[in-house]
Amino acid sequence: MTRITTFYPRRGRVSGRHEDALTRLWPAYGVDIAHPTEPPTDLPLDTAALFGRRAPLVLEIGSGMGDATVAMAAADPGRDYLAVEVFPPGLGNLLAVVEERGLANVRVAQGDALHLLRHMLAPDSLAAVHVYFPDPWPKLKHHKRRLIQPDNVALLRSRLAVGGVLHCATDWADYAEQMAEVLDATDGLANLHDGFAPRPEHRPVTKFERRGIAAGRQIFDLLYRRTS
Repeated sequence: MTRITTFYPRRGRVSGRHEDALTRLWPAYGVDIAHPTEPPTDLPLDTAALFGRRAPLVLEIGSGMGDATVAMAAADPGRDYLAVEVFPPGLGNLLAVVEERGLANVRVAQGDALHLLRHMLAPDSLAAVHVYFPDPWPKLKHHKRRLIQPDNVALLRSRLAVGGVLHCATDWADYAEQMAEVLDATDGLANLHDGFAPRPEHRPVTKFERRGIAAGRQIFDLLYRRTS
């Protein structure tokens, strides 16, 4: 079966600083995710070994350059953050800043987050999932590539522990409506607000959010808790 990807595999230019961070820090901080077309032979990810402790785990899907990851992890030292990204410059920047800030509770993974969820993360293992400004795939023919789809959300829900929170944000109104429709229809998820959520203070302003605001688009947050 052909698997539909939810991201565009950009590469971009990797600066010397970012390349140095990737080379030096990946063995200690990095997680390689197999290509989605390869057989799922990954061993379950030992997050206690990865972080050197057992703590609630937050998964961030699409961390970009890592600004939000760093801000949230620094303000939340009691939880561990696993940031997933496919963009090498973003991974390199995040690793460099993690080292500069001395953050012990951040690790990075490169590859398809859905493969990570299916084959490397155990059910009920996540305290939270953050999906901030995912690719909106604005053309109608590409909507099938959007991350927030019924099957994907069912997978996300299964990896959240009961009481865990799925937090999505977007600046595309039609995607926000689709997100709400899918999340509302998912068994075992409950909206923490009556409709869209007020902007949470704990979510840092991201580059994509600033672009959306500059373009005159409204920002939508959705927070749902796993109830069963």
